[in-house]
Amino acid sequence: MAGSGEQLAEWLSAYNHDEITIGVVASHSALQILHGARAEGFRTLGIAVGEGRRKMFKAFPGAEPDEWLMLDDYKQMLDKADWFRERNVIIIPHGSLVEYLGADNFIDLQVPTFGNRRILKWESGRDTQREWLEMGGCTMPKTIDDPHDIDGPVIVKYAGAKGGRGYFVARNFRDFRRNVDLEEDFTIQEYILGTRYYMQFFYDPICDDGYQVEGMMSREGQEIGRLELLTIDRRDEANVDEFYKLGSLRDLRDMGLEPSFVVTGNAEVVLRESLLPEAFRLGEGAVASSLELEEGARGMIGPFCLEAIVTDKLEFRVFEVSARIVAGSNVSIGGSPYMNINEDNMSVGRRIARCIKKAAEKNRLQEILS
Repeated sequence: MAGSGEQLAEWLSAYNHDEITIGVVASHSALQILHGARAEGFRTLGIAVGEGRRKMFKAFPGAEPDEWLMLDDYKQMLDKADWFRERNVIIIPHGSLVEYLGADNFIDLQVPTFGNRRILKWESGRDTQREWLEMGGCTMPKTIDDPHDIDGPVIVKYAGAKGGRGYFVARNFRDFRRNVDLEEDFTIQEYILGTRYYMQFFYDPICDDGYQVEGMMSREGQEIGRLELLTIDRRDEANVDEFYKLGSLRDLRDMGLEPSFVVTGNAEVVLRESLLPEAFRLGEGAVASSLELEEGARGMIGPFCLEAIVTDKLEFRVFEVSARIVAGSNVSIGGSPYMNINEDNMSVGRRIARCIKKAAEKNRLQEILS
């Protein structure tokens, strides 16, 4: 299995810790990952299919990679493992990489990768996500197994990192049947009214200060690991937020129009401060329960996002988790209201690079890679 303890140790034994290269597929959140890696003194590698992507990066010299690997297909990365390792590359995963390679191929990638790649199999399944989050103390929207039982507003979601593509709202079985793609794996979830927030946390297992996650212990029996809230965003979606201006959903569907949840952009927000203790409780629970997902599980490492709705009763309903950097963090490349309290100009991408840098200095890379 790629990234097992023995194999990772073998890979890293041949790495020059002073010449690490941060590699990332040039999509999703690559601008901030590359910019952050450069700020922390790393050499950088961009991986792309098509010249258009490389040309776009010329508009952002502060994030332009030192070197490019151009491919005909992203799955060619699987055959380039020796090439990556010879250059001391550490891959930073994001949603596009996992989507392009496929979850199984990503797990088999024979290159040191930031974070615990095996946790992504829990992220990719709606049932496994629910098991993980509820184990950590999150209250989640109800799910409906039989679409014939739909008797009120629900949202139908497809598996994987699709940026909201294909999601739709249904009020009854007729709505469901008209819009569903039966070729895809889907989940039917009750529609919760409230405000959606995407809370991006970071768990650093080699830190012994800050907000400690209860139950996370070092080999010496001391509490370790720091949980940080880095940034929060909301999503701009293609048209669903504007639909109410045009009439009822029934009238719009009579005109052949359907609301779309495709994400087109993001906006930074902050929570009212009285909600932060509950936000941290949820983040702490997600980290602690990640150790129980399977025998020998290493748990959550690095950035993750809890996607939640806050109701008018100020109650959180967590509807999803992303066990990696999310694209919504792009709103905070120059820092966020939360990150800037501790250090200016920190981004999630730079926080990843900082974690790798400190682990390399302490000869503890194996604890944050897979």
